[in-house]
Amino acid sequence: MIAIVERVHEACVSVDGVRVGSCGRGLVIALGVAVGDTEADARTLIDKILKLRVFRDGEGKLNLSVRDVGGSILVISNFTLLADCYRGTRPDYSHAAPREVSLPLYEYFINEINARGVSAEHGMFGARMTVDMKMDGPVIIPLDSHALPRK
Repeated sequence: MIAIVERVHEACVSVDGVRVGSCGRGLVIALGVAVGDTEADARTLIDKILKLRVFRDGEGKLNLSVRDVGGSILVISNFTLLADCYRGTRPDYSHAAPREVSLPLYEYFINEINARGVSAEHGMFGARMTVDMKMDGPVIIPLDSHALPRK
């Protein structure tokens, strides 16, 4: 499972001009589910994301987490994060999990963040979405659940 974590002042996502999710100060997470990913991958990413110290403290140091600042999260599904561009110029998406696997894991990811006390809204899985973000920094951090330590 791959996540691109972006620190934002605010963000929203819409489908066909209708707003479906938003967050204030916090994080936008583009989430890609790979073939073979499980709920353990989601928990590994969530553990790391909720503890990432990417917000400034009173001294201006990146020392606070999204939870520390009372921030919120906007999760956007994005199978293109699993693109393999090694050969040719057309990305190969065969490493992305099929909908019947990725949708439940995407929903699990969002529900688990909310269950841990951080507000998470989301886009519409599989839809063509417009994401408007007012990035902060910019701070953009790529995470791969398979490259992180497991508990």
